[in-house]
Amino acid sequence: MKILVVEDSPSMRAYVTTLVEGYPDADDVEIVEASSGFEALKVLPHHKLDAILTDINMPDINGLELVSFIKNHPVYKTIPILVISTESSEEDRRRAEALGAEEYLVKPFAPEDLLAKLRRLLGDPSS
Repeated sequence: MKILVVEDSPSMRAYVTTLVEGYPDADDVEIVEASSGFEALKVLPHHKLDAILTDINMPDINGLELVSFIKNHPVYKTIPILVISTESSEEDRRRAEALGAEEYLVKPFAPEDLLAKLRRLLGDPSS
């Protein structure tokens, strides 16, 4: 399983990556990291991804623009996306979902909340 983590904060990216590496059957999980939406677009063609976890507030291409691009692209549109953001309003959540994000998680979050959202994102029946 291959998961792309898109986050401009190195410490938050490392935190999310560490949590995802703790996912059940983690030996099967490969993490691809991107520090911006633009970098994420550059790595997309080089990986067959099972899920994308992205921040919203990033330089150059923000997370919502990234979600929109992915969900409107014929090759990538089926990749499930979890938006992880400090943006906590219902409007922000609705906007991400309207663009096609399947899950939304507000920072700060509990590790078990991230793993539960990831299980749902990946269609794990135990979620």
